[in-house]
Amino acid sequence: MAKTPEEHPVKAFGWAARDSSGVLSPFRFSRRENGDDDVTVKILYCGVCHSDLHAVKNEWGLTNYPIVPGHEIVGIVTKVGKQVQKFKVDDKVGVGVLVGSCKSCESCQQDLENYCPQMVFTYNSIDHDGTKTYGGYSDVIVIHQHFVLRFPDNLPSDAGAPLLCAGITVYSPMKYYGMTEPGKHLGVAGLGGLGHVAVKFGKAFGLKVTVISGSPSKEVEAINRLGADSFLVTSDPTKMKAAIGTMDFIIDTISAVHPLLPLLSLLKLNGRLVTVGLPDKPLELPIFPLVLGRRLIGGSDFGGIKETQEMLDFCAKNNITADIELIKIDEINTAMERLAKSDVRYRFVIDVGNSLSHP
Repeated sequence: MAKTPEEHPVKAFGWAARDSSGVLSPFRFSRRENGDDDVTVKILYCGVCHSDLHAVKNEWGLTNYPIVPGHEIVGIVTKVGKQVQKFKVDDKVGVGVLVGSCKSCESCQQDLENYCPQMVFTYNSIDHDGTKTYGGYSDVIVIHQHFVLRFPDNLPSDAGAPLLCAGITVYSPMKYYGMTEPGKHLGVAGLGGLGHVAVKFGKAFGLKVTVISGSPSKEVEAINRLGADSFLVTSDPTKMKAAIGTMDFIIDTISAVHPLLPLLSLLKLNGRLVTVGLPDKPLELPIFPLVLGRRLIGGSDFGGIKETQEMLDFCAKNNITADIELIKIDEINTAMERLAKSDVRYRFVIDVGNSLSHP
């Protein structure tokens, strides 16, 4: 059992990766004492995001080992500081992708902490006190009250957890880029953790939704289970040709390197392609379809705290959750292997509260 120096007084326990093999194993570490503005959360569930897989294997070249991943956290408040007004002990809360920002820059003042240059990620980041952040594959977390989210009572804790990253990552661009107008046609490229939630949001906004996928086997699920209106297989040239110029928007959730030209050709005049999937290598951007169709291509990176709360409340009102496979913490390495092969429908969630125990 590896140990780290006791930087903080609160003992914590989780699973960490130590090198680019990405293999996770039990790990003792520490959290800071609950300060005046802090909330301590006993973690019950944590979603397994594709970013976690990239991070444990250092595929983006940014990992500082050891790393405890996890930024789709749902738990129960066990302690609050004396300045905390919005939360009390026993509240159900969520913690998403960020746990800190400068609170004074232009982005922060617009409730866009997710674009703050001094943003502190929930894991693999350096907090304002100079110590490293560790994520939700663990038993407890201490965070500033500003970055704690009220988790609606009628949202299930396990199936709701992935909304804290997968959910907001598609909700935010759909709102910003105007993908909410009833009757418009939305294409969702990729039917994984992000894509399957985007389909549900699209239907809740009143859009016509087409799933764009290279996997013909997902068609029945996309239409019957997730509620998509149609399914387009990228490997079928006849159907792809027939769909040219039919979509108002496409949200591209594909995390592997893939060609953009087939997607851009599906857009109408003034169509918008927004990419959120973060492939680990650059994509080739063909300019002609942009120019000839006055199309836009854009990006988006999850969302600020205010918008994430809005998204959770929207999900509670519209009964939107992720489709999950609940796993025990000691199944995480197998889950990561399966995630790398896209062998999950559609998000793994770790049952932290019932499976993480100190040795």
